[in-house]
Amino acid sequence: MSSFEVTGGKKLKGELVPQGAKNEALQILCAVLLTPEKITISNIPDIIDVNKLIDLLKSLGVKVEKKKEGEYVFQADNVNVDYLLTDEYKKKAAALRGSIMVMGPLLARFGKGYIPKPGGDKIGRRRLDTHFIGFQKLGARFDYDEKTNFYKVDASRLKGTYMLLDEASVTGTANIILAAVLAKGTTTIYHAACEPYIQQLCKMIVSMGGKISGIGSNLLSIEGVDSLGGCTHRMLPDMIEVGSFIGLAAMTQSEITIKNVGYEHLGIIPDTFKRLGIQMELRGDDIYIPSQKNYEIETYIDGSILSIADAIWPGLTPDLLSVILVTATQAKGTVLIHQKMFESRLFFVDKLIDMGAQIILCDPHRATVIGINRQHSLRGIEMSSPDIRAGVALLIAAMSAEGKSIINNIEQIDRGYQQIDTRLNKIGAEIVRR
Repeated sequence: MSSFEVTGGKKLKGELVPQGAKNEALQILCAVLLTPEKITISNIPDIIDVNKLIDLLKSLGVKVEKKKEGEYVFQADNVNVDYLLTDEYKKKAAALRGSIMVMGPLLARFGKGYIPKPGGDKIGRRRLDTHFIGFQKLGARFDYDEKTNFYKVDASRLKGTYMLLDEASVTGTANIILAAVLAKGTTTIYHAACEPYIQQLCKMIVSMGGKISGIGSNLLSIEGVDSLGGCTHRMLPDMIEVGSFIGLAAMTQSEITIKNVGYEHLGIIPDTFKRLGIQMELRGDDIYIPSQKNYEIETYIDGSILSIADAIWPGLTPDLLSVILVTATQAKGTVLIHQKMFESRLFFVDKLIDMGAQIILCDPHRATVIGINRQHSLRGIEMSSPDIRAGVALLIAAMSAEGKSIINNIEQIDRGYQQIDTRLNKIGAEIVRR
Protein backbone atom coordinates (compact mmCIF):
# COMPACT_ATOMS: atom_id res chain seq x y z
CA MET A 1 0.00 0.00 0.00
CA SER A 2 1.52 3.32 -1.11
CA SER A 3 1.40 6.55 0.87
CA PHE A 4 2.11 10.27 0.55
CA GLU A 5 4.39 12.04 3.00
CA VAL A 6 3.28 15.67 2.87
CA THR A 7 5.20 18.58 4.37
CA GLY A 8 2.58 21.28 4.94
CA GLY A 9 2.70 25.05 5.09
CA LYS A 10 4.17 25.55 1.60
CA LYS A 11 2.79 28.36 -0.53
CA LEU A 12 2.44 27.32 -4.17
CA LYS A 13 2.83 29.52 -7.21
CA GLY A 14 2.34 28.72 -10.86
CA GLU A 15 0.03 27.14 -13.40
CA LEU A 16 -1.95 23.94 -13.25
CA VAL A 17 -3.58 22.26 -16.25
CA PRO A 18 -6.59 20.09 -15.40
CA GLN A 19 -6.65 16.54 -16.78
CA GLY A 20 -9.42 15.11 -18.97
CA ALA A 21 -12.68 14.37 -17.14
CA LYS A 22 -12.62 10.96 -15.45
CA ASN A 23 -16.41 10.62 -15.34
CA GLU A 24 -16.68 11.43 -19.05
CA ALA A 25 -13.92 8.98 -19.96
CA LEU A 26 -15.74 5.99 -18.48
CA GLN A 27 -18.74 6.63 -20.77
CA ILE A 28 -16.91 7.76 -23.88
CA LEU A 29 -14.57 4.78 -23.90
CA CYS A 30 -17.47 2.32 -23.72
CA ALA A 31 -19.09 4.04 -26.73
CA VAL A 32 -16.28 2.69 -28.97
CA LEU A 33 -18.02 -0.71 -28.73
CA LEU A 34 -20.95 0.66 -30.79
CA THR A 35 -19.11 0.61 -34.10
CA PRO A 36 -16.55 -1.49 -36.00
CA GLU A 37 -14.95 1.71 -37.32
CA LYS A 38 -12.02 3.66 -35.87
CA ILE A 39 -12.63 6.23 -33.12
CA THR A 40 -9.97 8.73 -32.01
CA ILE A 41 -10.29 10.14 -28.49
CA SER A 42 -7.98 12.80 -27.02
CA ASN A 43 -7.42 14.33 -23.57
CA ILE A 44 -7.86 10.93 -21.90
CA PRO A 45 -6.56 11.11 -18.30
CA ASP A 46 -3.79 8.69 -17.32
CA ILE A 47 -5.44 7.38 -14.14
CA ILE A 48 -6.04 3.92 -12.70
CA ASP A 49 -9.81 3.68 -13.34
CA VAL A 50 -9.48 4.76 -16.98
CA ASN A 51 -6.46 2.53 -17.65
CA LYS A 52 -8.34 -0.44 -16.16
CA LEU A 53 -11.24 0.22 -18.54
CA ILE A 54 -8.89 0.49 -21.56
CA ASP A 55 -7.33 -2.82 -20.48
CA LEU A 56 -10.82 -4.37 -20.24
CA LEU A 57 -11.66 -3.15 -23.78
CA LYS A 58 -8.39 -4.69 -25.04
CA SER A 59 -9.32 -8.01 -23.44
CA LEU A 60 -12.71 -7.84 -25.23
CA GLY A 61 -10.83 -7.68 -28.53
CA VAL A 62 -10.86 -3.90 -29.11
CA LYS A 63 -7.74 -2.72 -30.97
CA VAL A 64 -6.12 0.11 -29.01
CA GLU A 65 -3.36 2.31 -30.44
CA LYS A 66 -1.72 5.05 -28.41
CA LYS A 67 -0.97 8.00 -30.75
CA LYS A 68 0.52 10.29 -28.09
CA GLU A 69 0.04 11.20 -24.44
CA GLY A 70 -3.72 11.21 -23.76
CA GLU A 71 -4.70 10.33 -27.35
CA TYR A 72 -5.78 6.86 -28.46
CA VAL A 73 -7.37 5.24 -31.50
CA PHE A 74 -9.91 2.46 -30.79
CA GLN A 75 -11.41 -0.06 -33.20
CA ALA A 76 -14.00 -2.60 -32.05
CA ASP A 77 -14.22 -4.59 -35.32
CA ASN A 78 -13.55 -7.97 -33.77
CA VAL A 79 -15.17 -8.05 -30.31
CA ASN A 80 -14.96 -11.40 -28.53
CA VAL A 81 -18.36 -11.58 -26.81
CA ASP A 82 -17.52 -15.04 -25.37
CA TYR A 83 -14.82 -13.38 -23.25
CA LEU A 84 -17.68 -12.03 -21.11
CA LEU A 85 -18.19 -15.51 -19.67
CA THR A 86 -14.57 -16.03 -18.56
CA ASP A 87 -13.31 -15.81 -14.98
CA GLU A 88 -10.69 -13.28 -16.09
CA TYR A 89 -13.46 -10.93 -17.28
CA LYS A 90 -15.39 -11.37 -14.04
CA LYS A 91 -12.29 -10.44 -12.06
CA LYS A 92 -11.39 -7.38 -14.19
CA ALA A 93 -14.94 -6.03 -14.39
CA ALA A 94 -15.60 -6.52 -10.67
CA ALA A 95 -12.60 -4.32 -9.80
CA LEU A 96 -14.00 -1.31 -11.65
CA ARG A 97 -17.34 0.41 -11.10
CA GLY A 98 -17.24 1.96 -14.57
CA SER A 99 -17.37 -1.53 -16.11
CA ILE A 100 -21.18 -1.43 -15.85
CA MET A 101 -21.03 0.96 -18.84
CA VAL A 102 -20.05 -1.81 -21.28
CA MET A 103 -23.52 -3.33 -20.88
CA GLY A 104 -25.42 -0.78 -23.00
CA PRO A 105 -23.25 -0.88 -26.14
CA LEU A 106 -22.81 -4.69 -25.98
CA LEU A 107 -26.56 -5.14 -25.67
CA ALA A 108 -27.20 -2.72 -28.54
CA ARG A 109 -24.71 -4.23 -30.96
CA PHE A 110 -24.51 -7.91 -29.97
CA GLY A 111 -27.80 -8.53 -28.15
CA LYS A 112 -26.24 -9.59 -24.86
CA GLY A 113 -24.25 -8.31 -21.95
CA TYR A 114 -22.77 -9.80 -18.79
CA ILE A 115 -21.38 -7.98 -15.81
CA PRO A 116 -20.34 -8.94 -12.29
CA LYS A 117 -21.36 -6.69 -9.42
CA PRO A 118 -19.02 -3.71 -9.97
CA GLY A 119 -16.45 -2.45 -7.44
CA GLY A 120 -15.22 1.11 -6.87
CA ASP A 121 -15.69 3.50 -3.96
CA LYS A 122 -17.05 2.72 -0.53
CA ILE A 123 -19.20 5.82 -0.40
CA GLY A 124 -22.57 4.27 0.23
CA ARG A 125 -25.11 2.44 -1.90
CA ARG A 126 -25.03 3.15 -5.62
CA ARG A 127 -28.03 1.40 -7.07
CA LEU A 128 -27.92 -0.23 -10.47
CA ASP A 129 -31.70 -0.50 -10.80
CA THR A 130 -31.93 2.45 -13.20
CA HIS A 131 -29.63 0.69 -15.69
CA PHE A 132 -31.49 -2.59 -15.71
CA ILE A 133 -35.03 -1.19 -15.59
CA GLY A 134 -34.05 0.90 -18.64
CA PHE A 135 -32.75 -2.17 -20.47
CA GLN A 136 -35.91 -4.09 -19.62
CA LYS A 137 -38.12 -1.30 -20.99
CA LEU A 138 -36.14 -1.50 -24.23
CA GLY A 139 -37.10 -5.19 -24.39
CA ALA A 140 -34.14 -6.95 -22.76
CA ARG A 141 -34.42 -9.95 -20.46
CA PHE A 142 -32.66 -9.57 -17.17
CA ASP A 143 -31.26 -12.28 -14.90
CA TYR A 144 -29.22 -11.96 -11.71
CA ASP A 145 -27.38 -14.93 -10.20
CA GLU A 146 -27.14 -14.29 -6.44
CA LYS A 147 -24.57 -17.04 -5.93
CA THR A 148 -22.05 -15.57 -8.38
CA ASN A 149 -23.17 -11.90 -8.15
CA PHE A 150 -23.41 -11.95 -11.96
CA TYR A 151 -25.87 -9.92 -14.07
CA LYS A 152 -26.99 -11.29 -17.46
CA VAL A 153 -28.99 -9.27 -19.98
CA ASP A 154 -30.20 -10.63 -23.36
CA ALA A 155 -32.11 -9.09 -26.24
CA SER A 156 -32.41 -10.14 -29.89
CA ARG A 157 -33.36 -6.58 -30.97
CA LEU A 158 -34.05 -3.66 -28.68
CA LYS A 159 -37.13 -1.54 -29.34
CA GLY A 160 -37.50 2.16 -28.59
CA THR A 161 -39.97 3.21 -25.90
CA TYR A 162 -40.87 6.01 -23.48
CA MET A 163 -39.36 5.82 -20.03
CA LEU A 164 -39.44 8.01 -16.94
CA LEU A 165 -36.32 7.29 -14.87
CA ASP A 166 -36.75 6.77 -11.12
CA GLU A 167 -33.58 8.82 -10.53
CA ALA A 168 -31.46 11.04 -12.76
CA SER A 169 -28.52 8.65 -12.62
CA VAL A 170 -25.56 9.80 -14.76
CA THR A 171 -24.24 6.31 -15.48
CA GLY A 172 -27.80 4.94 -15.77
CA THR A 173 -28.75 7.59 -18.35
CA ALA A 174 -25.51 7.04 -20.27
CA ASN A 175 -25.98 3.27 -20.35
CA ILE A 176 -29.57 3.56 -21.62
CA ILE A 177 -28.44 6.06 -24.32
CA LEU A 178 -25.70 3.62 -25.40
CA ALA A 179 -28.29 0.84 -25.67
CA ALA A 180 -31.01 2.93 -27.36
CA VAL A 181 -28.95 4.41 -30.23
CA LEU A 182 -29.12 1.15 -32.21
CA ALA A 183 -32.64 0.15 -31.07
CA LYS A 184 -35.56 0.01 -33.49
CA GLY A 185 -37.77 3.12 -33.26
CA THR A 186 -37.58 6.13 -30.94
CA THR A 187 -36.62 6.09 -27.24
CA THR A 188 -37.69 8.98 -25.03
CA ILE A 189 -35.92 9.35 -21.68
CA TYR A 190 -37.54 11.75 -19.20
CA HIS A 191 -35.77 12.73 -15.95
CA ALA A 192 -32.52 11.99 -17.74
CA ALA A 193 -29.26 13.19 -16.20
CA CYS A 194 -27.98 16.22 -18.15
CA GLU A 195 -24.41 16.61 -16.81
CA PRO A 196 -21.73 17.80 -19.26
CA TYR A 197 -20.52 14.16 -19.34
CA ILE A 198 -23.89 13.09 -20.77
CA GLN A 199 -23.90 16.02 -23.21
CA GLN A 200 -20.45 15.00 -24.41
CA LEU A 201 -21.54 11.39 -24.92
CA CYS A 202 -24.59 12.53 -26.93
CA LYS A 203 -22.48 14.88 -29.08
CA MET A 204 -20.02 12.05 -29.75
CA ILE A 205 -22.81 9.65 -30.78
CA VAL A 206 -24.33 12.32 -33.06
CA SER A 207 -20.92 12.75 -34.74
CA MET A 208 -20.94 8.94 -35.28
CA GLY A 209 -24.29 9.21 -37.11
CA GLY A 210 -26.69 8.80 -34.16
CA LYS A 211 -29.88 10.86 -33.86
CA ILE A 212 -30.38 12.47 -30.44
CA SER A 213 -32.40 15.60 -29.63
CA GLY A 214 -32.86 17.44 -26.32
CA ILE A 215 -29.12 17.36 -25.50
CA GLY A 216 -28.45 19.32 -22.31
CA SER A 217 -32.03 18.88 -21.02
CA ASN A 218 -33.65 16.18 -18.89
CA LEU A 219 -35.84 15.04 -21.82
CA LEU A 220 -33.87 13.12 -24.44
CA SER A 221 -35.24 11.69 -27.66
CA ILE A 222 -33.15 9.01 -29.39
CA GLU A 223 -34.10 7.82 -32.85
CA GLY A 224 -32.51 4.42 -33.40
CA VAL A 225 -30.22 3.93 -36.40
CA ASP A 226 -29.02 0.72 -38.08
CA SER A 227 -25.31 1.41 -37.59
CA LEU A 228 -22.81 3.99 -36.41
CA GLY A 229 -19.52 5.14 -37.91
CA GLY A 230 -16.19 6.40 -36.57
CA CYS A 231 -15.45 9.87 -35.19
CA THR A 232 -12.92 12.08 -33.44
CA HIS A 233 -13.71 13.27 -29.91
CA ARG A 234 -11.92 15.47 -27.38
CA MET A 235 -12.80 15.16 -23.72
CA LEU A 236 -13.62 18.12 -21.47
CA PRO A 237 -11.27 19.25 -18.67
CA ASP A 238 -12.15 17.57 -15.36
CA MET A 239 -14.44 19.96 -13.45
CA ILE A 240 -13.74 18.09 -10.18
CA GLU A 241 -10.03 18.72 -10.57
CA VAL A 242 -10.66 22.39 -11.35
CA GLY A 243 -12.72 22.69 -8.15
CA SER A 244 -10.06 20.81 -6.17
CA PHE A 245 -7.38 23.26 -7.36
CA ILE A 246 -9.52 26.27 -6.35
CA GLY A 247 -9.87 24.80 -2.83
CA LEU A 248 -6.14 24.01 -2.75
CA ALA A 249 -5.20 27.60 -3.67
CA ALA A 250 -7.41 29.03 -0.91
CA MET A 251 -6.22 26.62 1.80
CA THR A 252 -2.51 27.11 1.07
CA GLN A 253 -2.74 30.91 0.43
CA SER A 254 -1.29 30.27 -3.03
CA GLU A 255 -1.34 32.25 -6.26
CA ILE A 256 -2.43 29.76 -8.88
CA THR A 257 -3.66 29.99 -12.47
CA ILE A 258 -5.76 27.02 -13.61
CA LYS A 259 -5.41 26.78 -17.40
CA ASN A 260 -8.07 25.88 -19.99
CA VAL A 261 -10.80 25.04 -17.48
CA GLY A 262 -13.74 24.81 -19.93
CA TYR A 263 -15.52 27.51 -17.91
CA GLU A 264 -18.87 27.21 -19.70
CA HIS A 265 -19.08 23.59 -18.51
CA LEU A 266 -18.29 24.29 -14.83
CA GLY A 267 -21.87 25.23 -13.93
CA ILE A 268 -22.29 26.45 -10.36
CA ILE A 269 -18.82 25.33 -9.15
CA PRO A 270 -16.97 28.72 -9.33
CA ASP A 271 -19.89 30.57 -7.68
CA THR A 272 -20.01 28.03 -4.84
CA PHE A 273 -16.35 28.67 -4.01
CA LYS A 274 -16.97 32.43 -4.28
CA ARG A 275 -19.66 32.00 -1.59
CA LEU A 276 -16.89 30.75 0.69
CA GLY A 277 -15.17 34.11 0.10
CA ILE A 278 -12.57 32.91 -2.39
CA GLN A 279 -11.49 35.52 -4.91
CA MET A 280 -10.93 34.44 -8.50
CA GLU A 281 -10.74 36.04 -11.90
CA LEU A 282 -11.64 34.60 -15.29
CA ARG A 283 -8.89 35.34 -17.84
CA GLY A 284 -9.96 33.95 -21.21
CA ASP A 285 -10.59 30.28 -20.33
CA ASP A 286 -8.18 30.39 -17.35
CA ILE A 287 -9.11 30.93 -13.69
CA TYR A 288 -6.61 33.11 -11.77
CA ILE A 289 -6.72 32.80 -7.96
CA PRO A 290 -4.67 35.38 -6.02
CA SER A 291 -2.92 34.59 -2.74
CA GLN A 292 -5.44 35.25 -0.01
CA LYS A 293 -4.85 35.07 3.73
CA ASN A 294 -8.49 35.35 4.78
CA TYR A 295 -11.78 34.49 3.14
CA GLU A 296 -15.23 34.85 4.69
CA ILE A 297 -18.24 32.58 4.17
CA GLU A 298 -21.36 34.40 3.01
CA THR A 299 -24.61 34.23 4.91
CA TYR A 300 -28.08 34.23 3.38
CA ILE A 301 -29.74 37.64 2.89
CA ASP A 302 -31.65 37.24 6.19
CA GLY A 303 -28.38 36.54 8.03
CA SER A 304 -28.92 32.79 8.46
CA ILE A 305 -26.10 30.26 8.07
CA LEU A 306 -25.15 29.23 4.53
CA SER A 307 -25.98 25.66 3.50
CA ILE A 308 -24.15 23.97 0.61
CA ALA A 309 -25.74 20.80 -0.73
CA ASP A 310 -25.13 18.55 -3.70
CA ALA A 311 -27.77 18.12 -6.38
CA ILE A 312 -28.21 16.67 -9.83
CA TRP A 313 -26.91 18.87 -12.65
CA PRO A 314 -27.06 21.84 -12.99
CA GLY A 315 -26.80 21.71 -9.19
CA LEU A 316 -23.49 21.15 -7.38
CA THR A 317 -21.73 17.87 -8.09
CA PRO A 318 -21.41 15.64 -4.98
CA ASP A 319 -17.80 14.92 -5.98
CA LEU A 320 -16.72 18.37 -4.76
CA LEU A 321 -18.40 18.50 -1.36
CA SER A 322 -15.39 16.91 0.35
CA VAL A 323 -13.09 19.61 -1.04
CA ILE A 324 -15.57 22.41 -0.19
CA LEU A 325 -15.82 21.10 3.38
CA VAL A 326 -12.03 21.12 3.82
CA THR A 327 -11.75 24.60 2.30
CA ALA A 328 -14.35 25.92 4.76
CA THR A 329 -12.28 24.81 7.80
CA GLN A 330 -9.94 27.83 7.44
CA ALA A 331 -12.60 30.34 6.40
CA LYS A 332 -14.23 32.93 8.63
CA GLY A 333 -17.81 31.92 9.38
CA THR A 334 -19.95 28.80 9.51
CA VAL A 335 -21.44 26.59 6.81
CA LEU A 336 -23.64 23.48 6.78
CA ILE A 337 -22.44 20.87 4.27
CA HIS A 338 -25.31 18.61 3.21
CA GLN A 339 -24.25 15.49 1.30
CA LYS A 340 -27.60 14.22 0.02
CA MET A 341 -26.59 11.57 -2.47
CA PHE A 342 -24.16 9.30 -0.61
CA GLU A 343 -24.45 8.32 3.02
CA SER A 344 -20.80 7.52 3.78
CA ARG A 345 -18.91 10.35 2.15
CA LEU A 346 -18.62 12.57 5.22
CA PHE A 347 -17.05 10.00 7.50
CA PHE A 348 -13.57 11.31 6.69
CA VAL A 349 -14.24 14.43 8.82
CA ASP A 350 -12.99 12.66 11.96
CA LYS A 351 -9.48 12.94 10.44
CA LEU A 352 -9.94 16.69 9.95
CA ILE A 353 -11.13 17.02 13.56
CA ASP A 354 -7.93 15.21 14.62
CA MET A 355 -6.01 17.85 12.63
CA GLY A 356 -7.68 20.65 14.60
CA ALA A 357 -10.66 21.56 12.40
CA GLN A 358 -13.92 22.54 14.10
CA ILE A 359 -16.58 20.32 12.56
CA ILE A 360 -19.79 18.85 13.97
CA LEU A 361 -20.87 15.70 12.15
CA CYS A 362 -24.63 15.95 12.58
CA ASP A 363 -25.50 12.66 10.86
CA PRO A 364 -24.18 10.62 7.88
CA HIS A 365 -25.39 13.32 5.50
CA ARG A 366 -24.68 16.63 7.25
CA ALA A 367 -21.68 18.35 8.79
CA THR A 368 -21.43 21.84 10.26
CA VAL A 369 -18.06 23.50 9.68
CA ILE A 370 -17.06 26.36 11.99
CA GLY A 371 -14.22 28.11 10.19
CA ILE A 372 -11.19 28.91 12.34
CA ASN A 373 -10.11 31.86 10.13
CA ARG A 374 -6.42 30.89 10.31
CA GLN A 375 -6.29 31.51 14.06
CA HIS A 376 -4.18 28.38 14.05
CA SER A 377 -3.00 25.95 11.39
CA LEU A 378 -4.23 22.41 11.07
CA ARG A 379 -1.75 19.85 12.45
CA GLY A 380 -0.12 17.12 10.40
CA ILE A 381 -1.27 13.56 11.28
CA GLU A 382 -1.23 10.06 9.81
CA MET A 383 -4.46 9.14 8.04
CA SER A 384 -5.94 6.93 5.32
CA SER A 385 -7.87 7.84 2.17
CA PRO A 386 -11.37 6.24 2.15
CA ASP A 387 -12.36 7.29 -1.39
CA ILE A 388 -11.07 9.36 -4.34
CA ARG A 389 -12.59 12.70 -3.40
CA ALA A 390 -12.00 12.48 0.36
CA GLY A 391 -8.43 11.47 -0.49
CA VAL A 392 -7.71 14.68 -2.39
CA ALA A 393 -9.54 16.72 0.29
CA LEU A 394 -7.23 15.21 2.93
CA LEU A 395 -4.24 15.96 0.68
CA ILE A 396 -5.33 19.63 0.53
CA ALA A 397 -5.72 19.67 4.34
CA ALA A 398 -2.25 18.14 4.76
CA MET A 399 -0.67 20.71 2.41
CA SER A 400 -2.10 23.54 4.50
CA ALA A 401 -1.21 21.92 7.83
CA GLU A 402 1.75 22.54 10.10
CA GLY A 403 4.33 19.75 10.06
CA LYS A 404 4.27 16.43 8.26
CA SER A 405 1.27 14.29 7.38
CA ILE A 406 1.17 10.71 6.11
CA ILE A 407 -1.74 9.75 3.83
CA ASN A 408 -2.09 6.00 3.33
CA ASN A 409 -4.12 4.11 0.72
CA ILE A 410 -3.29 6.71 -1.94
CA GLU A 411 -4.28 4.23 -4.64
CA GLN A 412 -7.73 5.75 -4.08
CA ILE A 413 -6.36 9.19 -5.08
CA ASP A 414 -4.51 7.72 -8.08
CA ARG A 415 -7.81 6.28 -9.33
CA GLY A 416 -9.05 9.79 -10.10
CA TYR A 417 -6.09 12.21 -10.22
CA GLN A 418 -3.25 11.92 -12.73
CA GLN A 419 0.25 12.20 -11.18
CA ILE A 420 -1.12 14.66 -8.66
CA ASP A 421 2.06 14.65 -6.54
CA THR A 422 4.37 15.39 -9.50
CA ARG A 423 2.15 18.22 -10.80
CA LEU A 424 1.83 19.91 -7.39
CA ASN A 425 5.53 19.52 -6.57
CA LYS A 426 6.37 21.46 -9.76
CA ILE A 427 4.68 24.57 -8.33
CA GLY A 428 6.15 24.35 -4.83
CA ALA A 429 4.47 21.51 -2.91
CA GLU A 430 6.48 18.96 -0.94
CA ILE A 431 4.85 15.57 -1.45
CA VAL A 432 6.91 12.37 -1.34
CA ARG A 433 5.43 9.10 -2.60
CA ARG A 434 6.42 6.11 -0.44
